[in-house]
Amino acid sequence: MLNKKEQRLRRARQTRARIAIQGVARLSVFRSNLHIYASIISGDGSKILASASTAEKEFRTEVTNGGNAAAASAVGKRIAEKAKAAGIDKVAFDRAGFAYHGRVKALAEAAREAGLQF
Repeated sequence: MLNKKEQRLRRARQTRARIAIQGVARLSVFRSNLHIYASIISGDGSKILASASTAEKEFRTEVTNGGNAAAASAVGKRIAEKAKAAGIDKVAFDRAGFAYHGRVKALAEAAREAGLQF
């Protein structure tokens, strides 16, 4: 019997296997109760090219609650800006087994609006 976390990680593994075949940079998202984290990882998975989260010091002054959809969309916009600065415009979206709903969806849509393609 798998617990909730093991089920999520199993779904994440399947997605990451498909993304690895594509060989494209991936936008990986992790959400906890208090924060949401996004990082762009190179196609071979060896290095992080850009990252943004609600836990960053300069971000905490802007947003009071890091665990809501408004904060997630701000992180989405921020990661897209950092990606553009690093010369990345196309990524594969890795939701890490989380449902495409709520904060994960808000982050993805904000990143798309800011010009990131996936």
